[in-house]
Amino acid sequence: MRALILGIGDAFTTRGFGTSALIEGPSGRLLLDCPDLIHRALHEASDAAGWDVDCRSFDDVFLTHLHGDHCNGLESLGFKRLVYRMRGDHDTRPRLHTHTEAADRVWERLAPAMDAPFLRPDQPSTLDDFYELHARPIGERFEVCGLTIETRRTVHPLPTVGLKISDGARSLGWSGDTAYDPDHIAWLSDCDVIVHETNLGPAHTNVELLNALPEHIRAKMRLTHIIDEFDPASSDIPVLREGEVLEFGGHE
Repeated sequence: MRALILGIGDAFTTRGFGTSALIEGPSGRLLLDCPDLIHRALHEASDAAGWDVDCRSFDDVFLTHLHGDHCNGLESLGFKRLVYRMRGDHDTRPRLHTHTEAADRVWERLAPAMDAPFLRPDQPSTLDDFYELHARPIGERFEVCGLTIETRRTVHPLPTVGLKISDGARSLGWSGDTAYDPDHIAWLSDCDVIVHETNLGPAHTNVELLNALPEHIRAKMRLTHIIDEFDPASSDIPVLREGEVLEFGGHE
């Protein structure tokens, strides 16, 4: 398992991209969240890391929640993959995995921009024209790309989940957007690497609270979802870099 970090910013970043990653598993790649400018984020991160990926390099997307900085890219990704299918360059719709509460409203979120009359002039488009939806109950374990994934609800204004992702040997914890929640950190604590958000306001986790965690937790934690003005010196927890690759045991 490897993880290519595509973005580490929040909704207001002017320097990079919204928090997201491309997870490479034993049998495919999984895009974790899909922020604005997803094609540019893929290009710049893969160029920095020496990977050769674009929007045809994966067929699975996991969406943590419906705030725009985590899902706005679904519009351009869905249209781009549709164009490739219409040209005969790619023959599958991406599989969109998310928890049931987001799945119930994802087309409501996308339809105003994606109801394309050129597909069927006599009837509206549907999510099925662009994505194969897989609704996952929160807490259910499931497999994608040869990876086992488990979700947990976070403390956030919209229904949101964090994830634990395992290849059977090593594991990645991904906090998702969340206010500080000791129980959530405890749930993530058995992972080999924990990617945790930090930001301002009651819907996010202040870095000072993460700084107070036990050293053995901080030692395997990495920060993301930061404000542009974040000072890395404010914490001994490293900040991820866009284009960074997290390597896990078992990768050849």
